[in-house]
Amino acid sequence: MTKIKTAIIGAAGYTGGELLRLLVHHPACELVYVHSNSQKGKTVSEVHPDLIGDCGLVFKDEVQTEGIDAVFLGLPHGQTKGFLEEHSFPETTVVIDLSTDFRDESNGFVYGLPEVNAEKIKTAKKIANPGCFATGIQLALAPAIAKGWVKDAVHISGTTGSTGAGKKLAETSHFSYRTGNLSVYKLFTHQHLKEIKQTFGQLNQEFDSELLFVPYRGNFSRGIWVTAYFPFDGTEEEAVQAYEEFYKDAAFTHVSKKDIDLKQAVNTNKCIVYVQKEAGQLVVYSAIDNLLKGASGQAVQNYNLAFGLDQRMGLNLKSIAF
Repeated sequence: MTKIKTAIIGAAGYTGGELLRLLVHHPACELVYVHSNSQKGKTVSEVHPDLIGDCGLVFKDEVQTEGIDAVFLGLPHGQTKGFLEEHSFPETTVVIDLSTDFRDESNGFVYGLPEVNAEKIKTAKKIANPGCFATGIQLALAPAIAKGWVKDAVHISGTTGSTGAGKKLAETSHFSYRTGNLSVYKLFTHQHLKEIKQTFGQLNQEFDSELLFVPYRGNFSRGIWVTAYFPFDGTEEEAVQAYEEFYKDAAFTHVSKKDIDLKQAVNTNKCIVYVQKEAGQLVVYSAIDNLLKGASGQAVQNYNLAFGLDQRMGLNLKSIAF
C-alpha cells in the first residue's frame, strides 16, 4: 500500500494529540511532520508523554506544503483562514480543518458529517470537520428532520466533558471548578447552532424550527451527552424504524434497542442513539466521545473517505469499559 504523506498543523493540543494517537497507528498513513509554534524543537513524546515509543517526530514551526497528500489543521478557531492565506497547499492536497472557520459550505469546503455528506466527502479536497456538540445534536435529530417530523421548537440539552474546552487552562475547565459541579454556558446562542441549521436545511428545505439548546459543562473529562425532544404524533416503533433506516449504512452511528449511557461511546468513534416516545414527545439521546467522533476521530473518518479507504480504518477503538 502506498502511504498517504500526512502533516498535522497545530498538533500540541487535545485534538492534535488525538490525531497523533490515531495516525501513528493508521496503516495507510505516513506522518511526514507535525507543526507547533509553541512546542518547536520538542519531541512528540515530550508534549504527549503517552506516545513515548510510538512517534519519534520533533515539532517544528516551519510549514512544508509540497509533497504532502493530506494536512490536518488543528489551529485555534479564527486562525485557519489567515494560515491558508499565508500558506498555499497544492490543489491535490486534501485539507481537513477542525476549526469553525470553514463550516459554512459557501466557503468552498465540504461539511464533513459522513452520515449526511459521505458522497461529497469522497471527492472533496477541502473538508470542514463538524463541531463536537454539532455532531451529537445533528446525529440525534437528522432522521427526524429528514422525515419532516419537527414542526415546533426543539428542546435540546447537552453536557460536555472538560476536554471540550481545549488544553489551555481556563477558570471553568480546571479540576477544582469542574469536579462536583455543573454549569450552563452560551444559553440558546452556542456557535455550533449555525452549522446544525445548515445541515438541517440541507436535509429538509422546509425546516425552520427553533433549536433551544442548553449546553452544560460536565464534571468529567471526555464525552458528550445530548437529549433532544419535540412533539410527535407517530409511534415509537415508527420512529425507531426510521432511525435504523437512516443509519443503515453508517459506519459508526448505531441505534440502540435499549437505554444507553455515555461510557458506551467514550474512547470510540461511535455515536450511539436511543429513541423513545413519552408524553407525546419523541425523545432522542445521543452519546459521543467529544475528542473522537466529535473531533479527531471524525477527521480521520473523513480522511479515509477522501482517499477511498474503509471508513473504519485506524478507528476500531475500545480498550476500556470502566
